[in-house]
Amino acid sequence: MFEKIKADYRRYEELNRELASPDLVNDPGRLAALMRERSALAKLAVPYARYLELTRRRAEVQQVIETESDPEMKEYAQAEFDQLAQAEAESAEYLKTLIYEQATGSDHAGVIVEIRAGTGGDEAALFARDLYEMYRRFVERQGWRFEPLEIAPTELGGFREASFGVRGEGAYRHLQFESGGHRVQRVPVTETQGRIHTSAATVAVLPEPEEVEIELRDEDLQIDVMRAGGPGGQHQNKTESGVRITHLPSGIVVNCRDERSQHKNKAKALRILRSRLYEAQRNAAQSQRSQTRRSLIGSGDRSQRIRTYNFPQNRVTDHRINLTLHQLDRIVAGELELVTRPLIEHDRREQLGGFDVESPHLPV
Repeated sequence: MFEKIKADYRRYEELNRELASPDLVNDPGRLAALMRERSALAKLAVPYARYLELTRRRAEVQQVIETESDPEMKEYAQAEFDQLAQAEAESAEYLKTLIYEQATGSDHAGVIVEIRAGTGGDEAALFARDLYEMYRRFVERQGWRFEPLEIAPTELGGFREASFGVRGEGAYRHLQFESGGHRVQRVPVTETQGRIHTSAATVAVLPEPEEVEIELRDEDLQIDVMRAGGPGGQHQNKTESGVRITHLPSGIVVNCRDERSQHKNKAKALRILRSRLYEAQRNAAQSQRSQTRRSLIGSGDRSQRIRTYNFPQNRVTDHRINLTLHQLDRIVAGELELVTRPLIEHDRREQLGGFDVESPHLPV
């Protein structure tokens, strides 16, 4: 990680020198390419340059303090040193946050969430719907954009499965740890004797890549049309607007039949397919980098039970970090940050470990 940051910063400096060349005016294609590359590197390079500058200035003032004999000048230098030290510490923390977000991929602004009812029959489907509504409220509270993608309802109003897209700054950062098994303990609406039942649903959170990150070749796709399901009555039954896309190299299959328009269903299915392929690539890369490391935050696998919602006790327990909150009513109403923030902070500590920006890990 550290070597890449240093290399990226050096490349950023090289690009600044190249872009200053007047010869680029005659080569607009190369100019555009260099500008794009510099823009991609700037998010980390600019804060890193500021950190290096603060470190240099603090060292200079430290030298003045150690050599100055005039008490008044020494006092002035000490005040400046304290200000620089505070600014340097804040710059280091900001830089660590950026490094963490880039290393974990949590700087993605787009995400697709898939929910599936698990064990528990109708009650599991109702719980899947409740999770869907919890996420919708949370997304709206954050000011992000919520987009339903696919919903398979049940007769009692539950969801066999549902998926939705979210776009907004910090969306993936907050939702990334929702992947896994969610368990609910409560008295179902169908229960006549007041007994508490346990049901489950699974959640998968997929960072949504830009189209340029995942290339889908026509020869790798098998696209089938089918009759749309869900609400819509006779119109949908007569129209083959549903779309099934099979990615032949990976075997991944995506169905989308929520819209009356075949074109819209195809567009949604391609979005979901890109996210699934991107997530598979990320998982493979992470597994290769750290085969022996298993963070306490969990693997995010759908089969892993990550959280329990106990309605009689108004309790939510996240089993990965042993977090228990007796605020279930607030969480399902959309205050999911009560859970996501401790998870983010825990993972940040785990990922950065002994990395200290203020140590000489990152010389230019």
